[in-house]
Amino acid sequence: MADTVLRTADGHEKTRISRAFAACWQQARKNEKQGLVRGIEIGKASPPAQPARPAEPALLAPKDVPRRKPGTVEGRIAILHAIAHIELNAVDLHWDIIARFSHLDLPLGFFDDWVKSADEESKHFNLLTDRLHDMGSHYGAMAAHDGMWRAAEDTADDIMGRLAVVPMVLEARGLDVTPAMIKVFKNAKDQKTIDALEVIYAEEVSHVAYGAKWFNFLCGRDGIDPTEEFHRLVKHYFHGKLRPPFNEEKRAEAGMAPDFYWPLADEIPAAWS
Repeated sequence: MADTVLRTADGHEKTRISRAFAACWQQARKNEKQGLVRGIEIGKASPPAQPARPAEPALLAPKDVPRRKPGTVEGRIAILHAIAHIELNAVDLHWDIIARFSHLDLPLGFFDDWVKSADEESKHFNLLTDRLHDMGSHYGAMAAHDGMWRAAEDTADDIMGRLAVVPMVLEARGLDVTPAMIKVFKNAKDQKTIDALEVIYAEEVSHVAYGAKWFNFLCGRDGIDPTEEFHRLVKHYFHGKLRPPFNEEKRAEAGMAPDFYWPLADEIPAAWS
């Protein structure tokens, strides 16, 4: 199922089958818990190095993506387009962690969490593309950046690196910046978009939490200090410093203590230097 999602190019078809596969998995797990089926075997996959992508949007280096003022309609459309692109990448990232590391000895709960995350990211993409349509645009109408899959490529052979960089750095960054984006649409009195972003904001906390949960689980299983290992892996795989301000409340809710991220920040307070 994960491999099929990764090899599907069209965004709406990708998210449609993602949600259908998630429902299939969740029903199978429910049947298992009720004793209707015996055991679920995790298959093996050979996922592509890069997921299939639609012809549009054009993918540019992050520095080459045009910037638009959020106070304009065009600027707000650009924000929604950028977030939709992130959500579609997240669908692939969550199915990829399933496919790429299915050969490891992992509890079924690991797959439960990332299937649920992929399902929610699929929902988020559709919420955003619906809003783009309502505003006279569509996903693919603007250029997007090509850097998001780099984290997956860099950590293709390292599950600890993947957990550290994708949910615990990249998705945690989403918790930092989403409140300001919601404020943009509050200023524009766009309640439908506010509602969509608040759904996304609430559910993204759990995705960061799954990253922290399984990172700590694997560290504990191997007798590794999780904070030191997180610092080592982020320095190795993440290209750049972490940028404050941090949403400490939501990061704490997701199980990330400040001593994970403040020592890696580009502006370090005296307490962490």
